[in-house]
Amino acid sequence: MFEWTNWWGTLAGLAIVALALVLLSVALWVINVTVGRHSPWLREVIAGLRFHALLLVLIVGCWIAAGATAPAEYSWWPALSRAFFIASVIAGAIFLGGFASFGFARLLGRFPDTQQSVPEIRRMRTQLKLIRRLVNVLIGVIAVGVVLFSFPEVRAVGTSVLASAGILSLVAGLAAQSTLGNLVAGIQLVFSDAIRVGDVVVVEDEWGTIGEITLTYVVLYIWDERRLILPATYFTTQPFTNWTRKSDLIKGTIFLDVDWRVPIRELRAKFMEIVNSAETWDGRGANMVVYDATGGHVTVRFTVSSKDSDDIWDLRCHVREELVVWLQSTHPDALPVTRVLVPPTDES
Repeated sequence: MFEWTNWWGTLAGLAIVALALVLLSVALWVINVTVGRHSPWLREVIAGLRFHALLLVLIVGCWIAAGATAPAEYSWWPALSRAFFIASVIAGAIFLGGFASFGFARLLGRFPDTQQSVPEIRRMRTQLKLIRRLVNVLIGVIAVGVVLFSFPEVRAVGTSVLASAGILSLVAGLAAQSTLGNLVAGIQLVFSDAIRVGDVVVVEDEWGTIGEITLTYVVLYIWDERRLILPATYFTTQPFTNWTRKSDLIKGTIFLDVDWRVPIRELRAKFMEIVNSAETWDGRGANMVVYDATGGHVTVRFTVSSKDSDDIWDLRCHVREELVVWLQSTHPDALPVTRVLVPPTDES
């Protein structure tokens, strides 16, 4: 503890703080140049958290230097000391939040975006992102609580609140029922593995990809670049279709209405020829059946398979287009027609 009792002591203390900052910066630079050269993660830590660490050391050092010398003898020192305390708490929360974010970023790096087609990768990335948000929110809430309870007035109010916790918790529960429900639903979604970021789903007759899962809502990236935002409780209370929960492999169907005169065997051979030449077909399955034959036309169903939902869409469109072109050019009589029987008149 400093023994100076005048402002020169304060200036000397601040000079020592400045010297400590310089020494800390030099030490970080030396570690980055020497050890960091062989340890990329350590180099990333220093680069990402150096400013946060220097800010925390500066605030705490100034607080100690001022409290141990002349300013502590003045009547306005308690207010200044509290300001230093609040600044230290905020700087510490920023440092912890940055450190936590770095740790989660390193973990996410083990599950790269290039492997989003693997369901396990999507599950781990989704859970890690949500846990990171929870940790940052928790750090922020604790920091705000510490700052607020540093004021005696707030502590007095807190005691009264705790004394009547039963009534207040009931009122708060009723008022925040929807918000808390979404919060719980968001956590439930991630850890129940019902949906993950990157899953292809059909919601409200909209086909798209799960783009974001937050603590309270889910963002669906629709194929036409629209964004559908739904509360997290929707996915725990309403039915929806998940095409990629266990695997990205998928099958699709194409329906064609043709005339009764269609050459079924030639149509099947052409279908297999088209599928075999398509790059989006994964080779797992391709089949054609006469699905229905009532009224004035025959309904033919084609089944194909692909490695994911994007490829199955392209493959279905490709097969449908090629079959229509082939029928138009080689078997126009197989195209659907409407027949009208005109009864003979008396004159005829």
